[in-house]
Amino acid sequence: MFKKALADLKTSAPLRSSDRRKLKQRVLQAYPMIQPEEGDLFVPDGLQSQKFSTHLEDPGVAYLSPEGDPLWFTIGKGSEELIPTVYTLWKRPDLLPFLSTPAPVVPKLINGADLMIPGVVQHSPNLAPDQLVAVTQYHRGAIGPPLAVGRMAVSSDTLRSAEETDVKGKAVYVLHTWKDALWEMGTSKKADVPAPREFNTATEAEEGDSEDSPEGDGHVDSGDAPPEANGEPVRQDAESAAAEANSGTTTDANGVGDGSLSSAKLTPEDISSLLRAALIQAIGTTLSSLPPSSFPMSASVFWSTYVLPARPAYALDMYGLPDPSAIDVKHSTFKNVKAFLKASAKEGLIKLKESKSDVMVTAVYPKHPDVISRQSHRTIGDIEAKAKKAEDREQKEREAEEKRKGEIQVSELWKPFDTTVPLFVAASKDTSDLYTITDIRNIVNEYVSSRNLINANDQQYINVGSDDALARAVSVKGEETPEFMKRDDVLKRIRAHMQTWHEIRAEGRDLVRKKGELKPISVVVKIRQGRKACTLITGFEPYGLQAEELAEELRKMCASSTSVTPVHGKPNSLEVMVQGKQIKGVTDLLAARGVPKKWIESVDKTASKKK
Repeated sequence: MFKKALADLKTSAPLRSSDRRKLKQRVLQAYPMIQPEEGDLFVPDGLQSQKFSTHLEDPGVAYLSPEGDPLWFTIGKGSEELIPTVYTLWKRPDLLPFLSTPAPVVPKLINGADLMIPGVVQHSPNLAPDQLVAVTQYHRGAIGPPLAVGRMAVSSDTLRSAEETDVKGKAVYVLHTWKDALWEMGTSKKADVPAPREFNTATEAEEGDSEDSPEGDGHVDSGDAPPEANGEPVRQDAESAAAEANSGTTTDANGVGDGSLSSAKLTPEDISSLLRAALIQAIGTTLSSLPPSSFPMSASVFWSTYVLPARPAYALDMYGLPDPSAIDVKHSTFKNVKAFLKASAKEGLIKLKESKSDVMVTAVYPKHPDVISRQSHRTIGDIEAKAKKAEDREQKEREAEEKRKGEIQVSELWKPFDTTVPLFVAASKDTSDLYTITDIRNIVNEYVSSRNLINANDQQYINVGSDDALARAVSVKGEETPEFMKRDDVLKRIRAHMQTWHEIRAEGRDLVRKKGELKPISVVVKIRQGRKACTLITGFEPYGLQAEELAEELRKMCASSTSVTPVHGKPNSLEVMVQGKQIKGVTDLLAARGVPKKWIESVDKTASKKK
């Protein structure tokens, strides 16, 4: 949102006392955890307001402290929602529910990326889509200071199920971060990042004993639980439970460990135990599903492909390991793979056949009692696979972002006109502004809600006949205005009665904003001069494309003759003609020149003539 410098920053102006009191009341209502006596801390005397537009031309208002630090902001035309900045969250870190993410992810958030589901390590419970949240850096046994503010893209239920179902996509749509353009407006921008907050085990245990404290199904990615957020303890996930089950560590009702994990030291016996757990996990999962023809299998393949990836992931946190390389057979009591496999064969887990050069694994036994009674754990392979997927996903997103940079951005806009003007006046909106579909929907929804116009019997319907301004906006000449209409129909009629505009943006070109509906580029294949087919391209001028350049590129690309002629009856419009059926070549070229596929309309009129 604030990745780049603000496009249009107005001069700041001090708020009147009455406006400041109203703003403080809004803050106290929106954030009930702020006590009335704390109001002056978050809405101080001398507060200033400053209008701005982001680099994407989203309008907003920032509320600055007397020192010049932004404390709150709104984003979007007519939005009344006050969003705390990182400056405010550093004063009150528990103001919003939180999600934590590893340190390497933080720079990506600052550079404009959203937080992806694989990047979430911990989170508060009971999160809902669109809910405002803070994003912190993950710290073991503590909670880091908020470094970003955003909206949930999914619910906490989705985050909790991500491990089992490999849910992809975004977790948080990031609005504002530490060190972004909004942060840089502040005079305290060089302030040191606050230290992580330690949590009080006794307090959390008391929370866990209360009847409102849930057990065992929240999301914590280590043996230690994070502190509270919004008064609700964060719960454990399957990985923490596995660590507990395999280590004998006890946890309280809130998932807070007894501290023994953090001080554990990795011994050769521990490594041997972890490798045995890996072998049992592999036998019960990947190895048991292999066809008989997979055996015999060399010890090196067996070890590297199946055993090592099955090492328990909880060992990393249990022993404070930066990576799994320490869980190596060389550091175990066995010292080498051959000795480990021989010992496993004596236990009846596998069957071996020795040769002069190597040991061959000829069979595995999934029905061994230890395999049947095993408790499944999250593996190193799971983590590496998830990290690889996240890396691939980020790479695709970067490529898509690069592609979007060169793409022509087309926006459809509408201006209040004729019968819709009274509605916008009644909604306290500027009738000279241009609005997107989303803006119009939000304005209508707010208007309907504020005047209680939702039908009591069916909430899909709006009582348009109960409000004069709304009734005029949806009325059609010669038809009687209905008493109630479906919400989507109301929006369609209002939009149909407004004046149509469009806006075209392209990198390196001036912004084009014109009245009227923008039409797609037409690509039509016709029969001309007897039986010869040709492809005709028209309507490309609004997109900044030149006829001669287009014709020359198509001549080279399609290896066909081209020509440029005026469109019959439209002296200011040109038509590019290329010999042959060239729809694919033309659409590919237009897409390469940045025209979105939505704005290319192609039709082959020769197909219908053949029938």
